Amino acid sequence: MQQNWRELPMLTLTDNAVAVIRNLTEQPQVPEGAGLRIATDTAQGALMLTLAAEPMDGDEVRDEAGARVFLETEAARILDDKSLDAAVDANGAVQFAVGEQPG
Repeated sequence: MQQNWRELPMLTLTDNAVAVIRNLTEQPQVPEGAGLRIATDTAQGALMLTLAAEPMDGDEVRDEAGARVFLETEAARILDDKSLDAAVDANGAVQFAVGEQPG
């Protein structure tokens, strides 16, 4: 019996996001295996992005070309068809942006 598997949508990372996340997590003071954790902040009605040494219980883990992202369950649901981009300004400040997946 043949099973029909449907590809589930999930957060994608742009090349810029991969590069920025890898740069952040490859700093000497950051533990090996660390990643960018995305969680919901219900009080603010927003998403929180933080560096985390490891995923929390229940987090979905995305690893794209060495850029690790830990998604809290609700954040994963919100971002399941989105794309994460990143940029670094002239002062070295990092900004992440969520947009629609190209397609």
